[in-house]
Amino acid sequence: MIKCGRPRKGEEDSSRQRLLDAALILFLENGYGSVSLENIAKNAHVSMRTLYNEFEGKAGLFGTVIKRYSDPFVSTLTEESALTGHPQEALITFGKQFIAGITQPEVLRMRSIMMGESLRFPDLAVQFYEQGPQRTLNHLEEFFIKQQKAGYFKDHDPHALADHYLSSLRNERLQKLQLGIEPPPTIHEIDTWVRQRTALFLKGCLG
Repeated sequence: MIKCGRPRKGEEDSSRQRLLDAALILFLENGYGSVSLENIAKNAHVSMRTLYNEFEGKAGLFGTVIKRYSDPFVSTLTEESALTGHPQEALITFGKQFIAGITQPEVLRMRSIMMGESLRFPDLAVQFYEQGPQRTLNHLEEFFIKQQKAGYFKDHDPHALADHYLSSLRNERLQKLQLGIEPPPTIHEIDTWVRQRTALFLKGCLG
């Protein structure tokens, strides 16, 4: 019997992930400007209408690929354990997910693509920033607001707290990774990296 109607939720999610996988591979192999929506639709076995309905164009699709990488560490800030316990452990959990995410080779490559092609494609830069750095900053700011209400942090601007913490995590090694002159960090190195910087950050911020 031939199935009719809309696909079930699980099938929709699976199809969407295959589409994002196909788009990621094409972006990594060819850059942004050289990939057409027709190429992506063909490789993902979807219609052009689906791409426009879901993502409103190629820049939106690129942004959704970036969002998929930011989902894991952003979600850690909204979990109940992050909002009820001491903020140090919540920040360490977030920080390790964050560093593990942004140091993945494909993420570093996507960032390089964005930096190289953003002047020709301004929408690309907007999507990258909104779905990656801006989204992360906003969620971290909300985390600090809730922690301030719980009495953990001094009365600093929560946006500044979020900005300073992210800046403390992005150190010189990240720049070397972006340039391809250092290998990706190990799990142990990420743990040490995050714990050191979180401890230094908290010394000046806890109430």
